[in-house]
Amino acid sequence: MSTKEQQERIELLQGTLDLLILRTLQLGPMHGHAIAKAIEFRSNEVLQVEQGSLYPALHRLIKRGWISAAEGTSENNRKAKFYGLTARGRKQLVSKTKHRATSTAEWSRRMRVVRLCSSLET
Repeated sequence: MSTKEQQERIELLQGTLDLLILRTLQLGPMHGHAIAKAIEFRSNEVLQVEQGSLYPALHRLIKRGWISAAEGTSENNRKAKFYGLTARGRKQLVSKTKHRATSTAEWSRRMRVVRLCSSLET
């Protein structure tokens, strides 16, 4: 795999995680552990976001202004940082969701063309 392909793969994975976090925070502010658990729950335990991926993503989203962070107390009475979606983050979520839908529709269309061409060859 070339360096360019590796970079594209990393960007795809980071973009997917960013989108999952933004969608999760639509439900309201959450601390990191709750975000990871919500993603795991919403994916029927298929996706498990490790701390080594989650917290760099949260910091990346804060730098972009898509989420904010505030100190608070968790449900088990511990100090925690709570993350919430900003107006800019909501706008980005709409944009990413539309882009993903367009990409998915385009991919489906291309696959139909490939299947049609394959059936014509036989």
